[in-house]
Amino acid sequence: MGERLDGTVAVVTGASSGIGAATARRLAAEGATVVAAARRLDRIEEVVGAITSEGGTAVAVRCDVTDRAQAVELVESTVAEHGRLDTLVNNAGVMLLGPIVGADPEDWDRMISVNVEGLLACTRAALPHLLRAAEESQRRVADLVNLSSTAGRFPRVGAGVYNLAKHGIGAFSESLRQEVTARGVRVSLVEPGAVDTELIDHLSPSALEGFWQRFGGVERLRAEDVADTIAFIVTRPRRVAINEVLLRPTDQEA
Repeated sequence: MGERLDGTVAVVTGASSGIGAATARRLAAEGATVVAAARRLDRIEEVVGAITSEGGTAVAVRCDVTDRAQAVELVESTVAEHGRLDTLVNNAGVMLLGPIVGADPEDWDRMISVNVEGLLACTRAALPHLLRAAEESQRRVADLVNLSSTAGRFPRVGAGVYNLAKHGIGAFSESLRQEVTARGVRVSLVEPGAVDTELIDHLSPSALEGFWQRFGGVERLRAEDVADTIAFIVTRPRRVAINEVLLRPTDQEA
C-alpha cells in the first residue's frame, strides 16, 4: 500500500504531452501539487485544466530546460510560490534516430542539450530543496526520478547519440544516488521500452520507417503505464527506494 502525496510539491518537465502529461495527472491524483513545465504553454495549460477538473492542484510553467536560467527559475519560482519541493521528474527529452555516419550534428547537439544538459540543470537547481525536504518534512524523504530508455541499457545501431545520452543518464543517476541516499533523497531511473507517444514525431522518414519495422507488430506501452510506475516509486514508504525500473511492452523482444 502506497503513501499519498498530500502536502507535497512535484515538478514534472516535458509535461505537455505523453509520459510527462500522464505523470503530472497521476501525481496530482495522489495529492501532490504539481508544477507542469514544458515549452508549449498552451499544451501544459490543457494538462493543468484536466488536473483541476479532476479535483487536483496544478500550475503550468513555460520552461525550456535547455536554457539553464529557465531551469533555475522553474525550481526557484516553485519553491517561492509553494514553499517546498519534494519531487522532481526529469522527463523532458527528444529522440532523433539515424546512422552515425553522415549524421546531422545539430541533431546530436539537440539530444545532448535536452536529454542531458537539461536534466543536469534541473537536477542541480532542485537538489538543495530536495535535500531540505528530506531533512525537514514529515515524510523525511524526497524523490528525483530520471527518465531514460531501454536505449540506456542496450546500444543499437541507428541510435548512437541517443544511446550515449541515455547511458549517461543512468551513470549520473547511480552516482548521485550513492551521494544523497543517506540524506533521504531517493534517485530513481525509469527505462521504458516502446511507448505510444509523440516522441516518434521528430523522426526522419527513414528513421520512422525503421521504427515501424521494429515495432509495427508490438502493442506499445501507454504513457499512463509509465506514469503508474513513477507514482509507485514516489509513494513508497521512506524505507523503500526503487532505484531502477526497466519496463517493456510484453511483445518487445529487445
